[in-house]
Amino acid sequence: MPPPDCPPIVSVEHVFKSVTDSSGALDILRDVQFQLAARETAAITGASGSGKSTLLSIIAGLDTPTRGTVRLAGQDLFAVGEDARAAIRARQIGFVFQSFQLMGNLPALENVMLPLELLGRRDARAHAREMLARVGLDARLGHYPKVLSGGEQQRVALARAFVVQPALLLADEPTGSLDWATGEQVMALMLALNREQGTALLLVTHDRAIAARCQRRITVEAGRITQDSAHDDLAAD
Repeated sequence: MPPPDCPPIVSVEHVFKSVTDSSGALDILRDVQFQLAARETAAITGASGSGKSTLLSIIAGLDTPTRGTVRLAGQDLFAVGEDARAAIRARQIGFVFQSFQLMGNLPALENVMLPLELLGRRDARAHAREMLARVGLDARLGHYPKVLSGGEQQRVALARAFVVQPALLLADEPTGSLDWATGEQVMALMLALNREQGTALLLVTHDRAIAARCQRRITVEAGRITQDSAHDDLAAD
């Protein structure tokens, strides 16, 4: 667990999210607040429809709260426009999804180069090669997603997420489409990269075993946080 004086990389402050349809107003998130320190790992758990993925989208600045604030490294994400939020995401946030979200028309190497190229990095190719080697795919640089296994695709996605050395990694059911053994390998790799790069990790999962691998478990029920607790066996690490 990070030291108590470690400044938060993420601060979620009294976040509400409501939508209105033909049946009236629906409260998706209700007064959600918590902080995540640099290097910390936390799992958001809860039943389907509890608001987990909406919360992750708001923390990423991809969705906007009805009211409340999200700060990333002290920057209020919703005090700036969408272009500025996109720039913050590009520099500071990595994403891993259940469905991989790779570009099917690009080989593995170019998928991993893409976020670096968007940042104008001239060393994109060299760094992408290094990152793919780190996740064990140095022999798959020229392979397109359609010929890679699910586990290999998720490792490409991890390489793409970590290649920019983000302050925060957001993962939405990162092992949900993988078999148990492959999911375990991907989760171990994600946590290893988290430690190596000092990246904070916030993931959404239904899997209790995956949640138990994180330092904290944040439980969401009907749009509210009902539990936010540390795992004692990990807190001493």
